[in-house]
Amino acid sequence: MSGCKLSPVGMGLAIGVFWGLYLLVMGLLGTYYAYGHPFISAVGTVYIGYEPSLKGSFIGALIGLVDGFLDGFVVAWLYNRFRCGRCDCCAPKV
Repeated sequence: MSGCKLSPVGMGLAIGVFWGLYLLVMGLLGTYYAYGHPFISAVGTVYIGYEPSLKGSFIGALIGLVDGFLDGFVVAWLYNRFRCGRCDCCAPKV
């Protein structure tokens, strides 16, 4: 990270890993403890294959990792585009 800029890859990895692990844990809880079925069903409408099963949990984790990475990357990239030029660290030295 340099100055006020965010690393798009770093942000993407952080959000992707978090979201993927969250979906994995929720899927496993739904599989073994019948917990969170409404959440799993709602997310399963967007992430095809995500369901309360062992296979579905790993499918959801993989899709969530990719989706979270792309979302985090775009957010950090947009932040850098909108923020740069408005803070002291990015302003050109005169």
